[in-house]
Amino acid sequence: MLKGISPLVSPDMLSALSRMGHGDELVLADAHFPAETFGRGAVVLRADGISVARLLDAILPLFELDSYGGAPMVTMEAVPGDALDPDVEESYRAAADKAGYAWAKMERMERFAFYERAKRAFLIIQTGETRKYGNLILRKGVTPS
Repeated sequence: MLKGISPLVSPDMLSALSRMGHGDELVLADAHFPAETFGRGAVVLRADGISVARLLDAILPLFELDSYGGAPMVTMEAVPGDALDPDVEESYRAAADKAGYAWAKMERMERFAFYERAKRAFLIIQTGETRKYGNLILRKGVTPS
C-alpha cells in the first residue's frame, strides 16, 4: 500500500499509467465495452465493480491531462434515437473539476469513431460501469516540473 494513492488504483494500473507518454490515451471503459477486442495492441486491465466516475476520481490526481490539441476528455455520443444520461458526463466533469481540471474540455464522439480511436489507446481499463455510454477517453499530458 502506498500513501496518497487510492486503493482503487491497482499496482498494474499504476505501472501502466506511469509508462504512458504525452499524447497517449487511456480508455475508461464501461462493463459492456469490447475491451479485449479493441485492445489488442493496448494494455487491458480490469476494475470490476468500480464505476468510471470513482476510478476517474482516483486516477486524476496521478494523471496530467493534455492541455494541447483539443479536448483531453472524450465521451461517446448517443446513437440516433437513444438518449444520454446527463448524470454520466456530470460525474466525469465533477471529478475533473475536483482534480483541478476545470479548464479541460470534454467532447462527444460518434460511437464507431470512438471505437476506432479506442483501438489506438495505450491502456484500456474495463470497469464495472453499467450506465449507458459510460466510456471515457483521457489524453495524457506533460507532467509540470
